Amino acid sequence: MQHSDSVVIIPTYNEKENIEKIIRAVFGLEKAFDILIIDDGSPDGTAAIVKRLQADEFSGRLHLIERSGKLGLGTAYIAGFKWAIGEGYDYVFEMDADFSHDPNDLPRLYGACAKDGADVAIGSRYVTGVNVVNWPMGRVLMSYYASKYVRLILGIPVHDTTAGFKCYRRRVLETIDLDAVRFKGYAFQIEMKYTAYKLGFKIKEVSVIFVNRQEGTSKMSGGIFSEALFGVWRLRWAALTGKLKPRQA
Repeated sequence: MQHSDSVVIIPTYNEKENIEKIIRAVFGLEKAFDILIIDDGSPDGTAAIVKRLQADEFSGRLHLIERSGKLGLGTAYIAGFKWAIGEGYDYVFEMDADFSHDPNDLPRLYGACAKDGADVAIGSRYVTGVNVVNWPMGRVLMSYYASKYVRLILGIPVHDTTAGFKCYRRRVLETIDLDAVRFKGYAFQIEMKYTAYKLGFKIKEVSVIFVNRQEGTSKMSGGIFSEALFGVWRLRWAALTGKLKPRQA
C-alpha cells in the first residue's frame, strides 16, 4: 500500500482511554493521513491497543515506535521527525492524543502548507483572541502570557509560541539540525518554531479551538513550565552568537 503524503505523529504515555478513538478519528477524515504513535513505555497498555489496530485494520497506515520509558516530548518528536523523513513524507504533523487538538483541523493545517505556501502551520489558540475551552482560568492566563513573554523576548511573529499542534513541510525538518535541539519538554515547541523562523521559513497560524482533555491525565508539570520560562534566554543567546544554523549535509 502506498502511504499518504502526510503523517501525524502522536506521542503517548498512558493514553488507553483516548488512543483508539483518536486513531479512528484521524483515519475517518476525507483527506488521507498516516499515523505514527510514539509510546514511551506506557504501563496501561496503550501500545498493545495500537498493535491490535495495526494487525486488525490499519496495516500500512498505522505505525508504532516503542521506547523504554518517559524520555521527553521533544525526544519523541525528534525520533518521529527522523522516521518521517526516512519514509519520505512531505508533510509531518504534531498532535496530542487526548482530543485537545481536533482531528478535523488537520486538513486546515495541511492546506496552509500544501495550498497557501506556508512552511510551518501552527494550530493557534491565540491568533484570534483566546480559544481555550475547559481550562482553569489560572492555566489559561499562564499559557497566554507565556506566549506573550516568548514573543517579546525572541521577537518571533507568532501569537501561540507554545502550541503543539503543527504541520511542517519536510524541507523544514531536513534543514533544522535535529540533533542540536536542546529542549525535551514544552520549550521544545518554542525552540522548533524559533529555529524555523530564524532559518527563514514561512510560518502561518491557523486559528483553532483547544479543548482540555476529557479522559486520562495531563502531563504538564512545573518543571516543564520552568524550562520554557528560562529556555527562551538560551535560545536568544544562541541566535545572537550565530549558533542557530542549518544542518550540515
